[in-house]
Amino acid sequence: MSKVAVIRKAHFNSAHRLHNPEWSEEMNKKVFGKCNNPNYHGHNYDLEVKVIGEVDPLSGYVIDMKILKDLIEDHVLQRFDHKNLNLDTEEFRNLNPTAENIVLVIWNILRSRLEDQYDLHIRLYETERNFVEYPA
Repeated sequence: MSKVAVIRKAHFNSAHRLHNPEWSEEMNKKVFGKCNNPNYHGHNYDLEVKVIGEVDPLSGYVIDMKILKDLIEDHVLQRFDHKNLNLDTEEFRNLNPTAENIVLVIWNILRSRLEDQYDLHIRLYETERNFVEYPA
């Protein structure tokens, strides 16, 4: 049977500071620039969650989009929307909240809640011109 991809879009707003505590202030400013602002800065993130699998012959679905919507809402948006990622979340308390790390965290959260029959692909837009994907 052929596999089909279904994609759900979502949006969340979060603040963060890119900072490596093992580096000097000068090195952090050199590497992260404005993103190292000690008062944090925010992004309007756009998220695309792609689930790939075979179409169920009975329902005609790969996955019920309501189930996918609820997974994203309950386990990603409620956790990260309108939060300071550095201060308000366990996931980034000791992990630099770069777009690359955020996409990996989201993938791991959703992967653990989806059945093994599905492939999962995450795309996260930090700005309309900058985005990351996992897996690459």
